[in-house]
Amino acid sequence: MPGFLTGTRTRLLASAVAAALTMTAAGATAAATAAPKPHVRFVAHLNMADGQRPENITLEPGGSAVVTFAYSRQVARVHRDGRVQVLATLPEPPVGAETPALSSPFLGGIVRAHDGTLYFLYATGSSDLTGLWRLRPGGTPQRIAALPADGLPNGLALDRHEGRLYVADSVLGTVWRVPVTGGKPARWTTAPELAATGFLGANGIKVHKGAVWVSNLDKGTVLRIPVTRYGAAGRVETRATGLTNIDDFAFTGPGTTLLAAINADNEVARVRPDGSHTVVLTGADGLENPTSLAVRGNKAYIASGAYFTNNDPNLLAARITPAR
Repeated sequence: MPGFLTGTRTRLLASAVAAALTMTAAGATAAATAAPKPHVRFVAHLNMADGQRPENITLEPGGSAVVTFAYSRQVARVHRDGRVQVLATLPEPPVGAETPALSSPFLGGIVRAHDGTLYFLYATGSSDLTGLWRLRPGGTPQRIAALPADGLPNGLALDRHEGRLYVADSVLGTVWRVPVTGGKPARWTTAPELAATGFLGANGIKVHKGAVWVSNLDKGTVLRIPVTRYGAAGRVETRATGLTNIDDFAFTGPGTTLLAAINADNEVARVRPDGSHTVVLTGADGLENPTSLAVRGNKAYIASGAYFTNNDPNLLAARITPAR
């Protein structure tokens, strides 16, 4: 979820959202300094002064993570020992460009292919830069698909089997589909369940068990959209509700249990296949506006952008019990 807002209009919106948080400033400080659960550890405390607010995360085979820093226009590797290595910095948008809903240029979802190629989303409000970008190992970033400048490409998912990427647009309420080779995006679905109701709609996105799954931040829902035999979008199913401020999510195993980042409330919730959910991590464990998650085996990695707490953007690792 983008949350570090700039400009008069967006500052007012940020103030309104921040005022609605259940955690007071004093409570946020207490939570940030409280001892986390024994199965939770900090991988890295990131440098807020350098713009290191992680928005999305993907994992590498060696145990490191690659993240997008939302507002510094950077893609970076976070090593296992917490060291941060900037892999790429995206171009500045032209003067006068304003990113929809956020004002500032925004780096969103990121995924990694088996060969190490990184794909990620950049939104600037300008048609020359907004879109899907690719970074090959040792290379330089290249835009491979343009997306509408009046949208906010946010979540990104990779269908490795079909060689396709799915993009959740939080402003246009759209899921786009793009070949991994790039080219013209296809408007895969604009179902009303994806729309925003005040700030941001479709947000996190995953390809799982023959369907595209999408979270809607404003509506607090998790949606399942079947991929039909011919690759079209099937009828939207609402699989969970009551998760207002849900950002990204990740499945914990081959089944449909998932972990959801609840951004404004500093929580991670476990969502069961029947849609019921339980909070499993909180600000007391070190969460500061969690933005995204990635799961490998019995471990979940959670990135916190500290968009509202403004204290300690970080990367946590937590042992989990994978669900079937």
